Amino acid sequence: MKHVQIGNLICGNDLPLTVIAGPCQLETLDHALMIAETMAKACTDAGAGYVFKASYDKANRTSLKGKRGIGMEEGLRMLETVRDRIGCPILTDIHDPEQARTAGAVVDVIQIPAFLSRQTDLLLAAGESGAVVNIKKGQFLAPWDMPNVADKVASTGNDKILLTERGASFGYNTLVTDMRSLPIMAQTGYPVIMDATHAVAQPGGQGASSGGQREFAPVMARAAVALGVAGVFMETHQDPDNAPSDGPNMIYLDQMPALIASLMRFDALAKSDPVMGA
Repeated sequence: MKHVQIGNLICGNDLPLTVIAGPCQLETLDHALMIAETMAKACTDAGAGYVFKASYDKANRTSLKGKRGIGMEEGLRMLETVRDRIGCPILTDIHDPEQARTAGAVVDVIQIPAFLSRQTDLLLAAGESGAVVNIKKGQFLAPWDMPNVADKVASTGNDKILLTERGASFGYNTLVTDMRSLPIMAQTGYPVIMDATHAVAQPGGQGASSGGQREFAPVMARAAVALGVAGVFMETHQDPDNAPSDGPNMIYLDQMPALIASLMRFDALAKSDPVMGA
């Protein structure tokens, strides 16, 4: 199995769980610091690794009226401040090769959105940035398609790659998660991440915005962690119903410490009797 260094932590399918969590969009510095501090403490208390995530631009909003975000320049400054003050690695997503080069020089992990997971130029630029690259599996891809995707990044000489499951399209405005995809992707050797909150999204389900079923996000997280994944990705907010994006599938921040403590118990059991990659 491959181990990937992310800032001050190491992520792997056979290592203690890494939690990637934060708000969908960056809002203000104080807000980002509040969420990062809460999550970092919860993860430290439970024995999990922690990576703060947030987006400076949501380029794939359902409607033109959707809030895009604060922009790359301000967003990267904000993310750097979070890392400096909280002491955790930082992750953000990118949408074009130039962003890969700019963001990759600042953050620990650059993330390839699911919709863009077959964009060769973007994947090559991400690899060339030297940052860890987290690739969301496209809603239109099978898990056995992901080695080809990972190979594009690895061809640059950068094998610091994470593969993330986030559900597959199943009819209109609906996603379904096939848990077989987790051990299938683990056969690549790369750390596998479960995106528990986007897996319960309902893309475009509210007409001009996406819906979601946040009550099932902890279910997805527990099911995946019980298999022995390297990490779990969860978006969180103190007031999801008033968040600028993805509110319907985000987990309430005050519920996260108990959830992470529970996930770590599942993780310990799974890692003591591994099935991933078998």
